[in-house]
Amino acid sequence: MQERVEAVDQWLLGQMLEVQEYFTLLGRALRFSVTRPFYGRDVLIQMDLIGVGSLPPLLLTGLFVGMVIALQTSVSLRVIGAESMIGNLVGASIVREAGPVLAALMVAGRVASGIAAEIGAMEVSEQIDALQTFGTDPIRKLVTPRLIAGAVMLPLVTLVTVAVGILGGLLVCITQSVAPPDTYMRGVLESLARKDFAFGFFPNILLMCIVKPFFFGIIITLTGCYYGLQTTGGGEGVGRATTKAMVLSFVLILVSDFFLTQLLLMFYNVIRYGSLRKAGDY
Repeated sequence: MQERVEAVDQWLLGQMLEVQEYFTLLGRALRFSVTRPFYGRDVLIQMDLIGVGSLPPLLLTGLFVGMVIALQTSVSLRVIGAESMIGNLVGASIVREAGPVLAALMVAGRVASGIAAEIGAMEVSEQIDALQTFGTDPIRKLVTPRLIAGAVMLPLVTLVTVAVGILGGLLVCITQSVAPPDTYMRGVLESLARKDFAFGFFPNILLMCIVKPFFFGIIITLTGCYYGLQTTGGGEGVGRATTKAMVLSFVLILVSDFFLTQLLLMFYNVIRYGSLRKAGDY
């Protein structure tokens, strides 16, 4: 019994140390982002790899997600004779949750695993040790550019995914004769902007498609870098690091999505009602 308790204690200690190392890496990468030397060329390269390279699967994802949401909601709306509301439902669903989360998951599957494999291969082949030998900090050179690129590019590709998803819903409306295109687009625009929000006209799309993806981009790139730097054991270790990076990225995106949504709801209630007690949606 005592051996089991000690084993559990050692496991918990190891997990806590990993969490500490994870956030230590985040702190160092953020500090290096505002100090010299700054590897601007590496940032541009990573922006191209993370953002532009992820566009083809994101375009397909956004298009078919929008089509599926429109197709499913049209069935229920026809029952109650409210087909004109399909634009509101599709716009709200894609902008608030489906667009940011699915875009982050698609990018995580591609980017987090790729970063972990790339840095992990450098680690096991002692290229990172060579960087340190030449006086280059591997975190400044490898982690910080990827962190900045992820935080900048994920909001941009999320906006593209949302736009394509809305277009997918429009295609369903036209092909299935659910609602006129102008009625659909009017409903989408109503769902994207609330005139009673904040101090006037505040577009929901800016809040939901920039705030959430900004943090998702940091999570994806940081997780890939962390497991890449922790890689040991040759090619087999690179495979393990790749799997861990992708799985943990998925979990952290879903968990952080819940807490970010809670914070945005609190922000909405404070701005609109001046209190956290009032119930309201964003």
